[in-house]
Amino acid sequence: MGEIRQMSAGNVKPGTYILIDNVACVVKDIQKSKTGKHGASKCRIEAVGLIKGEKKIALFSGSDNVEVPIIEKKTAQVLSIHGDLANVMEMTTFETMDLKIPEELKDRVKEGEMVSYWIIMDEKVMMEK
Repeated sequence: MGEIRQMSAGNVKPGTYILIDNVACVVKDIQKSKTGKHGASKCRIEAVGLIKGEKKIALFSGSDNVEVPIIEKKTAQVLSIHGDLANVMEMTTFETMDLKIPEELKDRVKEGEMVSYWIIMDEKVMMEK
């Protein structure tokens, strides 16, 4: 599993990356309730999975820790395209690998062009620049 760090649920903001059910997500909305007479504030976090786009909702106490995935963002050059896979070369290590081309990028990924990819929880995913 990839690298993670901890963050207080009360400090999460839209745009933050967190893990919900072991899925790396980007927070879209957070609603915080006031502290009650006998307890801590509550946080309702709505997020979307970074890889598959699934919607996730989680409830946390404001003092709970949430897991934040460490995401590496890298650049690679497309060497060849075979169906929905692009063989790419990472630009600092010159490592070659196959990356799945997301549906929304199929018409823009061309041989010789540069693409961005993220390493999310040990999975390499081609992303929009």
